[in-house]
Amino acid sequence: MVLTPLRADDLPELGDVASNELSLSAEKKIGTQIMHEIRWREPSYLDDSDVEAYLNQLGGRLASVSNDPGMGFFFFPINDASINAFAMPGGFIGVHTGLILSAQTESELAGVMAHEISHVTQRHIARQVFQSKQLGMAAMLAMGLALLAARSNGQVAGAAMATTQAGAISAQLAFSRDFEREADRLGFDIMRRAGFDVRGMSVFFTRLQQAVRLYENNATAYLRSHPLTGERLTDMQNREQSLPYHQVQDSVDFQLVRAKLRALQGTPGEAVRDFEMLLQDKKYIAEAATRYGLAYARYRGRDWAGAERDVLAARRMKVSAAMLERLLADIHIAQGDVGGGLRVYRDAMVRFPLNHGLLYGYGGALIGARHFDDALAFVETQLQSYPEDVRWHKMRAESYAGLGRKAQQHRALAEVFALQGQTAGAVEQLELAQKAGDANFYELSTIDARLRELKQRRFEEMKEKRN
Repeated sequence: MVLTPLRADDLPELGDVASNELSLSAEKKIGTQIMHEIRWREPSYLDDSDVEAYLNQLGGRLASVSNDPGMGFFFFPINDASINAFAMPGGFIGVHTGLILSAQTESELAGVMAHEISHVTQRHIARQVFQSKQLGMAAMLAMGLALLAARSNGQVAGAAMATTQAGAISAQLAFSRDFEREADRLGFDIMRRAGFDVRGMSVFFTRLQQAVRLYENNATAYLRSHPLTGERLTDMQNREQSLPYHQVQDSVDFQLVRAKLRALQGTPGEAVRDFEMLLQDKKYIAEAATRYGLAYARYRGRDWAGAERDVLAARRMKVSAAMLERLLADIHIAQGDVGGGLRVYRDAMVRFPLNHGLLYGYGGALIGARHFDDALAFVETQLQSYPEDVRWHKMRAESYAGLGRKAQQHRALAEVFALQGQTAGAVEQLELAQKAGDANFYELSTIDARLRELKQRRFEEMKEKRN
């Protein structure tokens, strides 16, 4: 008998049921609040714009060919050596650094991310979290945070759930087998449409399953929340057989991000020795990425001359990448050549106009060089395109602080707090802005209006919490 694999288009829409219980907007609100908590309190959240920009570039490519119901996606890195990724309500997807480093090809990483995207598009997270209509928003938020903890530490998650209403509904920390099979099939179709090697998914899962026997604590984090069966692996391999072999070359950014993450491990000296050994023994897939990793390790160790030598060596290998240019610019600035560093940034932004790592780096460099007027103008331009980007609001506050404009500094900080879900802090900053004494009539009117708005939001939050 010949088994014909099911196409994603033939699958039942299991996720449709969730729409009757939890609206897209409510799910997005839950996810946004959890994301606020992660940014504000989670020590393993990796605030690295290069890694985040790459994940959103790769994730955006995958999500663009998915059946996204209008949720929208945001991908973020978690600094954790365990091999894991997880989807949260509202399209927020976390990727552990251990997963990025363990993926041997970009298609393997894409396979895991496509699987997580499918959990979101089919509303699996909504159904998992919203198992009882009696749960309020606060309890669902607690459940989401417990699910986040479960990705690395099941005991921590159990303790978190036991102390909240979430424990009352006996939540399942692992997706059901039906959900997993559906995410596999849809993820496979997403990979195919996005142009990746569809075999990356089964290859990675097979290697992960084999690793269980050797690394009980580290390698099973993903399998704890995504139970893998022989049936699922066979299903993946059957689908692959219907398509011709399609070799896909890894992107330069994939190799550079992996090199940077490796360079961030251990002490700078240990990282330098690690990369020097790789180059000496020629144990690398991409020499330019390995040179970049060595340059970044030297940069961590404040060996500016050595870092510049290695990053220039990587550039001579005909590699064109925003991450290389950003590191070179920062090396110039670290050596006191601020003008040279800013020129490298400006030239790179012409070549890579949408790279967020470069944009953030340039804004930070202007502030570091005390070019506050230029920094403020640049930040305001970026805020027109990215009005809810916390980093730009922080830079705006720093620019106003450098210019001595206290009222506007506090107003900018209020937006930082508001975007991070800290409404009480935002109200406090606006009250400080009112008292600063250096705002003109127009600025003060804007501050007053925003303060009334946030006080109302705070009132509604407290009311919701009481309920």
